[in-house]
Amino acid sequence: MKTRRLGKLEVSAVGLGCMGMSHAYGAPADRKEMVDLVAFAVDNGVTLFDTAEVYGTRGEPHHNESLIGDALKPYRDKVMISTKFGLRFDYGSKSWNLPVIADSRPESIRQSIEGSLKRLQTDHVDIYFQHRTDPAVEPETVAQVMADLIREGKILHWGVSEASEDYIRRAHAVTPLAAIQNRYSMMARWHESLFPLLEDLGIGYMAFSPLANGLLSEQYQAGCSFDKTTDYRAGMPQFKKESFETNKKLFALVDGLADKYKATPAQISLAWMLCKKPWIVPIPGTRKFFRLKENIGAADIHISLEELTAIDRALDTMSMSEVYGGTQVIKQ
Repeated sequence: MKTRRLGKLEVSAVGLGCMGMSHAYGAPADRKEMVDLVAFAVDNGVTLFDTAEVYGTRGEPHHNESLIGDALKPYRDKVMISTKFGLRFDYGSKSWNLPVIADSRPESIRQSIEGSLKRLQTDHVDIYFQHRTDPAVEPETVAQVMADLIREGKILHWGVSEASEDYIRRAHAVTPLAAIQNRYSMMARWHESLFPLLEDLGIGYMAFSPLANGLLSEQYQAGCSFDKTTDYRAGMPQFKKESFETNKKLFALVDGLADKYKATPAQISLAWMLCKKPWIVPIPGTRKFFRLKENIGAADIHISLEELTAIDRALDTMSMSEVYGGTQVIKQ
């Protein structure tokens, strides 16, 4: 597996997003199978594993961190773990897509890191992300807590997710950021405006949902259905029946590139962003061994700058459906 840098941290070019093993993509997967899947990832060169304290269920709200702690315990000296703080679900809501409440008060962060370290069975987190910004807490306050945690050895690096340019600058000025973690795919490109800032400050970009929640793998058909009680895809606009017709040109573009490079649509979608910048690291999630191996293979595909420019020009002008933009964040 090739490597690249998120700030000063060297990681595998493709990481593994672990959320879907426990949360948002149906009921949690079989635990032993997921432990074996994580071991398979390590054996195939993956060194970056992403989780969060809120990835779980009503009954087991911290399911994913506990799972990843068990799975990575034999390999802890070989891997990098990223987890997140600053959110909790509003379990009183009746929405299929539970709103989240932002809470980045220093005392809450302290409580979160201790819980995460215990569940992950480790003495430090490699990258600690603020899951969403908290309008009630200044970025300088959060960054100072991160400086304290770094000094104490409880975290090595930190980052922010879905933050504005101003927030990133202010936080970075206090305690340098290793990475941001934002949604990014051929269907979700609104954070490309941050690229010059990231380049200037030496901050990496960990890209979540790089396959548009799986749509760009082209393994779904119009009329596909999902469990409305456990699977967020049931309400995602890109999986509506009419979206498949709207996205025909996008699928055709990806399929043409897949034929040219003797690759799969998923690999093209990942290679497209990998070849854009050396500091972009996608973290696609999966529960399947063959999908994991497929995603890893994207790191070996080289798309030229000229072709990347042509792809972006085509994406700029083609019609495509809306894509899931995330969970509603509400104030305390």
